[in-house]
Amino acid sequence: MPTESETIRLDKWLWAARFFKTRKLAAEAIAGGKVHVNNQRSKPGKEIRVGVILTVSKDLYRWEITVTVLTSQRRSAKDAVLLYEESPDSHTKRQQQVVLQREQRELFPYSGQDHKPNKKERRLIHRFKQG
Repeated sequence: MPTESETIRLDKWLWAARFFKTRKLAAEAIAGGKVHVNNQRSKPGKEIRVGVILTVSKDLYRWEITVTVLTSQRRSAKDAVLLYEESPDSHTKRQQQVVLQREQRELFPYSGQDHKPNKKERRLIHRFKQG
């Protein structure tokens, strides 16, 4: 993918690299301190260049990446992975976190039965609470 310009806004690049679904979410994450440029907090309008090191924290995961290509167009996930290079240490830690989460889901399965109680269940709840 060709470089479109020498600099690009940080929020726009994070959106194009598919770290966030919208630019607004990217800007909120940057303003909230979830994204660091060269180990320093930044603003959404910060202009970044090729070679900049970004630290992105999202949900329980953390990426330490180096920007390799600048683009302002959002492309497929396969193309988005080519926009940056992740450090091996970061990749290893993230994979360990994925495995840990998978194991926790197996230990505490979600039954999916979170629903509003029906009339019969409400009566049982009231009887239980009243004695």
